[in-house]
Amino acid sequence: MRPFLETVRLTLRPFTEADTDHLLALDNDAEVTRFINGGRPTTHEAIRSRTLPRLLHDPPCSGTRGFWTAEDRGIGTFLGWFEFRPLDDHDPVVVEPGYRLNRAAWGRGYATEGSKALAHKGLTELGVERVTANTMAVNTRSRRVMEKAGLLFVRGYTEDWPEAIEGSEHGEVEYALTREEWERFRGYALPHPSSNG
Repeated sequence: MRPFLETVRLTLRPFTEADTDHLLALDNDAEVTRFINGGRPTTHEAIRSRTLPRLLHDPPCSGTRGFWTAEDRGIGTFLGWFEFRPLDDHDPVVVEPGYRLNRAAWGRGYATEGSKALAHKGLTELGVERVTANTMAVNTRSRRVMEKAGLLFVRGYTEDWPEAIEGSEHGEVEYALTREEWERFRGYALPHPSSNG
């Protein structure tokens, strides 16, 4: 299967149904999902009927998926996934990046490497005009990744959570990077990664 993108250490490829067990293990690690759903476990049926269809979806406006399996480029080990999907299925101009990596991949710079590479590809090849990301205000690791990937702090805000999780009372933060900002700062913010496709 042809990769969507490769960096020095990562291969991002489309999901397949064969990834179900990897996704189940990833989403059943309470630390991985702590800032997503409070660390609640999930079931094989939920992965098969809800998670996998979302990850396999092709937004009509982009001609490509919005989610990719992340593997170690050298040995093919499953590391997690990256997201770079249009906020509107019919308009590729504004996209949301994201990632979910297993704990063995934490602290090694994979999240920053993949996020930078996706932003670069989106802003140079996919017609993206604005990259925008949100996370809980207390999620300092994700905030650092956004900053290292070149995104700039936009605002802090609060919203109603259907089910509050620890830390949600401190609100959310939004970071973004426009094409104009990228053009101005790309010399240091987004080095040109090796990419395919």
